[in-house]
Amino acid sequence: MRVHKRIVRRESYPGDLLGEDIHPILARIYAARNLTNIAELDRGLEKLIPYTTLKDVDAAVELLCDAVIHQQNILILADFDVDGATSCTVALRALRMMGAAHASYLVPNRFEYGYGLTPEIAVVASKYKPDLLVTVDNGISSIDGIAVAKSHGMKVLVTDHHLQGARLPDADAIVNPNQKGDEFPSKMLAGVGVIFYVMLALRARLKGSGWFDSNNASIPNLATLLDLVALGTVADVVPLDANNRILVEQGLRRIRAGQCCPGITALLKIARRNPQRLVAADMGFAIAPRLNAAGRLDDMSLGIECLLSNDQTAADQLAAQLDELNQQRRQIESKMQYQAIDIIESLHLDDDNKPPVALCLYDDRWHQGVIGILASRIKERLHRPVIAFARAGRTGGANDANDNGEDSDEIKGSARSIPGLHIRDALDAVASRYPALLNKFGGHAMAAGMTIRAKDLTAFTRAFQEEVSRTIAPESLQGIILSDGELGADELSLVFAEGLRRGGPWGQGFPEPIFDGHFQIVDRRIVGEKHLKMLLRAANSEQCIDAIAFNIVDRDWPRDTREVEIAYRLDVNEYRGVLSPQLIIEQVTPCQE
Repeated sequence: MRVHKRIVRRESYPGDLLGEDIHPILARIYAARNLTNIAELDRGLEKLIPYTTLKDVDAAVELLCDAVIHQQNILILADFDVDGATSCTVALRALRMMGAAHASYLVPNRFEYGYGLTPEIAVVASKYKPDLLVTVDNGISSIDGIAVAKSHGMKVLVTDHHLQGARLPDADAIVNPNQKGDEFPSKMLAGVGVIFYVMLALRARLKGSGWFDSNNASIPNLATLLDLVALGTVADVVPLDANNRILVEQGLRRIRAGQCCPGITALLKIARRNPQRLVAADMGFAIAPRLNAAGRLDDMSLGIECLLSNDQTAADQLAAQLDELNQQRRQIESKMQYQAIDIIESLHLDDDNKPPVALCLYDDRWHQGVIGILASRIKERLHRPVIAFARAGRTGGANDANDNGEDSDEIKGSARSIPGLHIRDALDAVASRYPALLNKFGGHAMAAGMTIRAKDLTAFTRAFQEEVSRTIAPESLQGIILSDGELGADELSLVFAEGLRRGGPWGQGFPEPIFDGHFQIVDRRIVGEKHLKMLLRAANSEQCIDAIAFNIVDRDWPRDTREVEIAYRLDVNEYRGVLSPQLIIEQVTPCQE
């Protein structure tokens, strides 16, 4: 089963809003994304929002400044995804550049401790004897964990970007643009963006105090960390508002210029990506999965060590290990997808054969570290909010159900949403209405995590579907591809494709342009067992262009299908140093003869 999405063209705007120097189609694309001022295309660092309006940033800097000047022990507590890994690396690299001699990190293993600063991980952290504990990409909901940390004599600084709950933890300082009362204009920073801003503020304070002069040290250039900031921002799929686009663009420029850390260089090499032609999508689809594989299957310390390494040979070796883990992850994910589809096909569907308004899927065999990807894949397939559950502690072994001391009755869920449903708010509503159902939960608009009892799965599914039905508009379930219109044969060119690549960075909230059109099939074949490769001819033209549709096969098409309607992205394919335009197909529909 796959929900076929309806193609809807975006509202058309005049093509000359940004002046004659911008291609009219690109200007129209920008206007459809609410960018109509030529100044917004300036992605220079001087255009970044200053850190001064971040709530509690002065208190945070006071803690850090004191720790650096008095050479205290600083422990960074990271999350086990790419945002957490890059946040940790930015914090450590920046602190060491500014003279902190005793800065280390701890990242919880998801199978032993779960997410964030839990009471259990706070006890582990105490063994490092830190004077200051700094959370990155977590902590805003760690009320009990922070209480334990403080009982062990630590000062605690929380840096996070997730939404706060009803209560805030009793930390010494909290920097989070999404906490109540914060006036920072951009609420879209990833965790790595938040800690980068905190490090900017710390550098300014140390510079003003004469710290660098008194230690005969140069003032560090924190722009050297922007490759990491860009990677974490793209990987966490936060909306690319104007401020985030600057952070990502500046990081991409550094990577293209060969000015990135050895770890990113190694990951690009093993992913066979040309750093000189890197775009944001390469970070999301080539680098991030390899780093994430460490946190999903093993220990994110491997990914952090890769990013921290200053030795290219060592970084290459770590990247090779990450690549191997990613191959294992793909095999596990593929098997889980088949199992999930079997579950879906066994559901009692409505008279129109439509899937339920929301899905909660569980299989006792599923790997806890991969359910987030599974939920995302099924969400894309069915255009429904999806929560995939796995038994707590399940890591793929035969007898690993309760090897970490967790309650064997617990199952952990990873949720992915669709536009029109704020998934964390939906879980909050379920928890308010049925307090006994959710043990814990957290997240943001499009993704969340939770823990429930296995025996409550049916009741939770019913409650979750009730809340989604109550909240979401029916049209949000239809599935829509927003198109930027049709391109003429002249625009299906390498020159225009390159212009679109330079027009980014594209990403969440500032989507890469999608076009639609009618094409004739000149040739088609299946590659890699599950990808559809085609040679297409544009309507009313003799021009042919290569196209590929990932994870789409044409076994159900009549062999004599000659024409298709497609929604596609125009990209550049690089093969053996030769560049050519290529269509990346988002959806393909055979035309009725």
